[in-house]
Amino acid sequence: MYEITFKQVLNPVTKMLIVHAPEIAKVCKPGQFVMIRVNETGERIPLTIADFDRKKGEITIVFQEVGKTTKLLGSLEKGDYILDFIGPLGRPSETEKKYGTVVAIGGGCGSAIVYPVARAFKEAGNYLITINGARTMDLLLYRKQMEDISDEFYETTDDGSCGVHGFVTTVLSELIQSDRQIDLVFAVGPAPLMKFVSKTTEAKKIPTIVSLNSIMVDGTGMCGACRVTVGGQMKFACVDGPEFDGHQVDFNELLGRLNAYKKYETESDEMWIREHGGVTD
Repeated sequence: MYEITFKQVLNPVTKMLIVHAPEIAKVCKPGQFVMIRVNETGERIPLTIADFDRKKGEITIVFQEVGKTTKLLGSLEKGDYILDFIGPLGRPSETEKKYGTVVAIGGGCGSAIVYPVARAFKEAGNYLITINGARTMDLLLYRKQMEDISDEFYETTDDGSCGVHGFVTTVLSELIQSDRQIDLVFAVGPAPLMKFVSKTTEAKKIPTIVSLNSIMVDGTGMCGACRVTVGGQMKFACVDGPEFDGHQVDFNELLGRLNAYKKYETESDEMWIREHGGVTD
């Protein structure tokens, strides 16, 4: 059992929890994730570690309430417990190298995930450009945190309510077209965002890393549910990733797999809402 020591509502659909998990906090690194199960009847879901405090023994997770499990998780309060909280899992980000100029891109909830990785890039001596994007201003996350660690900071919104009116690729394209030296792009967000970021950088052959939160069940490579094709070879996102070369990922296959259980996820979500009287908090 893992106690929730802090809870914050970041926006109407996104929440942050800080969980007391000293054994994980002691050894985790940016880019890794945990597998959680809220209770005995719950499903397992992967959540990337958004931050960690080794002294306090705490792990920060940030998630959007998009289905039954994340809504159940979001209904928990400070002092409540999560049954299973397993990790750290996955390969950590390669952040110790000094690449030169790094562009770190976060879309929606991905901004919270990219933050510790971007911070590590900066601490390694890289020139850090961050692009923080969301559908609307209310959904932008980690705005001050990202700006504080950045040499250059950009925000984009689909509706133009904040920053550049457009997508993260709008700013990325402008940076590339200005002949800026870009040595690495690191992107985290919805699969379509990572797909188009990778397409944007491919022509100039700019190394691009994406973090894939595909379907996962056990997080150890035993079940094979998180299969993804990278460079024509089958990989398991949980043990071979979650980070991969964005130019090598078969995003069309990935998107198909992510949508494979959409019908059942929707039915489970609707049933959970009915059982709770239409209240998700």
